[in-house]
Amino acid sequence: MRTLHSRRHAISAMALAVAAPSVLLQGCDSAPSTIKIGVAQPLTGNLAALGQDLLNGVNLAVSELNREGFRVKGKLVTLEVIAVDDRASPETGKEVARQLVDAGVVAVIGHLNSGVSIAAAPIYAEKSIAQMAISTNPKYTQLGLPTTFRLVANDTLQAKAIGSFSASKFRATKYAVVDDNTPYGKDLAAGAVKELVAAQKDITLRQSFDDKTRAFDDLAGKIKAAGVEVIVTTLSDFQNLALLEALKKVSYTKVFLLGGDTIKTTDMLKGAGIVSGLYSTSPILDAREFTAGPAFLEKYLAKFKLAPAYAGHYTYDAMYVLAAAIRRTESAKPAEIVQALRKLDGFAPVTGSMRWDENGEQRYGVIGVYAAWESQVRSDTW
Repeated sequence: MRTLHSRRHAISAMALAVAAPSVLLQGCDSAPSTIKIGVAQPLTGNLAALGQDLLNGVNLAVSELNREGFRVKGKLVTLEVIAVDDRASPETGKEVARQLVDAGVVAVIGHLNSGVSIAAAPIYAEKSIAQMAISTNPKYTQLGLPTTFRLVANDTLQAKAIGSFSASKFRATKYAVVDDNTPYGKDLAAGAVKELVAAQKDITLRQSFDDKTRAFDDLAGKIKAAGVEVIVTTLSDFQNLALLEALKKVSYTKVFLLGGDTIKTTDMLKGAGIVSGLYSTSPILDAREFTAGPAFLEKYLAKFKLAPAYAGHYTYDAMYVLAAAIRRTESAKPAEIVQALRKLDGFAPVTGSMRWDENGEQRYGVIGVYAAWESQVRSDTW
């Protein structure tokens, strides 16, 4: 696995490709000796643990495929991961997308953040490079680009899950809805509000923050003053942990917190005993919920010496499905890989299958609800 940190590195990679034509992928009729797979995730900053987990999933799959002997047209081919740090920033996302294009990747597994995926998507599409994203904002696949593929269900379904579960689970009327003002957080929160209002819940407090805020003493005071019973949040895990600490300061912890999928992390479990209940909706089902999950978790732990933080099993599966598409094309031409993915009902070793509709939405997407990350219920309709 190689990481590109700057455009200078990308230019160096291009020089190497010119010096070794067998590595230059696009426009190559015969199978090249090396096929480059891009991975674009936040590898530094507040979301680094999640981004590294997504990268780990790809690296684990690639190591297995290379060890088994990956062949295209009968020729032994080495898969190489080119990883870039998008810093959870749309502008950086566009920059690293260009780096990956320049480096000659045939497909990209990225990004985590919806705003970053949406910003980078046209850059990949211009070169017919498949983009396989864990991002959940519906706008990602509404761009009308043939290269966008979502690995999980989208936030239209997740918003329905928030409203439906809240209405049936909590004997409460007073709700606070808080978001991080990103395309993911703001749109999911808006969808949740719509569902909660339909369920006759009173939104007594509605507030947006930026995605780096850690100071929530003022919000905690407002929540207490309003008598909020349930907090629905699309803030990230580190922000919600800070909010829980702020609620402790004002002695207001008899409240339920229901978050979106970005709080369903190992770190967030640190806050499990602070409030009356910690819940999350998520399109990312735990690996242990699948028959093949325990075997994956054992391999992951052996290789990386830590448990998955988020959704590494989905990017692991995405890499295997991508490998199947490359085999089917019998080449490494990005446009042909896109066409193969469009038609493929790909075997996914952990989750079972990945298949996309004409817009690039996952056909088998579901939303689960978790309490302290123990599965409660899941549905593909809500």
